[in-house]
Amino acid sequence: MDNILIAVLVALVSVVVGGAIGFQLHNLLSAKSQRAVEEASAQQMRRSNARSKEILLEAKEQALQVRSDAEAKLNEQKLEIQRQQSRLEAREETLQGRTDSVKELESSLKNQQNQIADEQSAIEELRQQAGERLETISGLSVADARQQLLDQAEEDIQFELARRYRDAELEAQDEADDKARVILAASMQRLAAEVVSEATVTSISLPNDEMKGRLIGREGRNIRAIEAATGVDLIIDDVPEAITISCFDPIRREVARIALDRLIQDGRIHPARIEESVEKARTEVDETVRKAGQKAMFDADVKGLHPELVKLVGRLKYRYSYGENVLQHSVEVGLAAGILASQIGANPQIAKTAGFLHDIGKALTHEVDGPHAEIGADVAKRYGQKDRVVTAIREHHDREMTTVESFLVAAADAISAARPGARHDTVENYIQRLEALEEVARGFDGVERVYAIQAGREVRVLVDPENVDDVTAATLARDIVAKIEETLAYPGQIKVVVIRESRSIEVAQ
Repeated sequence: MDNILIAVLVALVSVVVGGAIGFQLHNLLSAKSQRAVEEASAQQMRRSNARSKEILLEAKEQALQVRSDAEAKLNEQKLEIQRQQSRLEAREETLQGRTDSVKELESSLKNQQNQIADEQSAIEELRQQAGERLETISGLSVADARQQLLDQAEEDIQFELARRYRDAELEAQDEADDKARVILAASMQRLAAEVVSEATVTSISLPNDEMKGRLIGREGRNIRAIEAATGVDLIIDDVPEAITISCFDPIRREVARIALDRLIQDGRIHPARIEESVEKARTEVDETVRKAGQKAMFDADVKGLHPELVKLVGRLKYRYSYGENVLQHSVEVGLAAGILASQIGANPQIAKTAGFLHDIGKALTHEVDGPHAEIGADVAKRYGQKDRVVTAIREHHDREMTTVESFLVAAADAISAARPGARHDTVENYIQRLEALEEVARGFDGVERVYAIQAGREVRVLVDPENVDDVTAATLARDIVAKIEETLAYPGQIKVVVIRESRSIEVAQ
């Protein structure tokens, strides 16, 4: 028991002693923290005072800088004002000098005016004296003399007017001729058509000669069926692996060609198959004709045609005249007629339509007797074309024409038919033209060989690289072009290509 009490007492004493020690430690720590806070505050105040001094110094420096800049700018403005004032003073002096000069000129002009007035008075007196002397010498009064002068002047004026009228008429005629030539030349240059050889036969290649027998058939029944279904003559001769279709109607000839190609590819050749192939070929040709007519109508910019007219125009795709495709010729004539009409103030659409349809009668000349102009006019009238269009179609080959459109279509037709390159040339003329073209290029120094290619539309000139450099080659090309333009007549354009080629050759032995 005693031990327990002793232990409790010891514990109490320990607690009291510990509390006292803790209180003392707490007081010591609090005093130390307060001193640290006071030192930190004092240090912060010192820093703030130093920063404030720095800011004040910077503000003073900026103020001094702004003041110096303002003073410099003010000085510049003062100098500029002084310069402007000097210029104004100089300008005032110049204006003052000019004012003095003007005053002197005014004074001089007044003196001259006075002198002129005096001289005019003297001249008037002299003229009166001369008039009096003339009246005395001639025995005519002033009124009579004036009348004679007026009569003479009137005669002179009438003669001069007649002369000028004649000159103006000749000049107008020359200008009209020149303008007509320009219009025709422009129309010819803006249009072009392909040229092919006109033919009435078509050749078809065969895979072998055995196919000839199959086309003829037993006792000739196949060939008779083909000729009866297509309306052509089938020529099977000794030419190896080929047969010939002969017919004056190009549509029939095209139908026969397509049908025979299909029969040859299929290999089944008998009358029933022949009729079926011909019917399919005829349908295909009709569709091709219709599309060709529509395309030509769009190319010629012609609107509002009846579908049957479009089909008839498309048939001209297979018609040729002097090597010129009639469909392309019709498009060209329509465009040329429209251009001419716009140049002279006529109705371009009527002229264009009449020119486009002027040869439509040729699509029926194999079926209807009569001139193609009359046939075409009747067809155009039947399908609702205007009277002026019908008249132009009918009269485009007549000597006497009644409408402006007839003249325009006739002129456009002549342009298309007669311009260079519109129709095929003979072989002799073609060869002569190419030889002349090559001969012109050979006449220049340094030229080794000359070749005219692409039907004379291009000339290739090979030169000696030792004697002709690159600069000389360019000059040579221009000289050849100038010589061709000066000496030759040719359709379209000719491109000249000068080729300079250097080669280094060694032989290994």
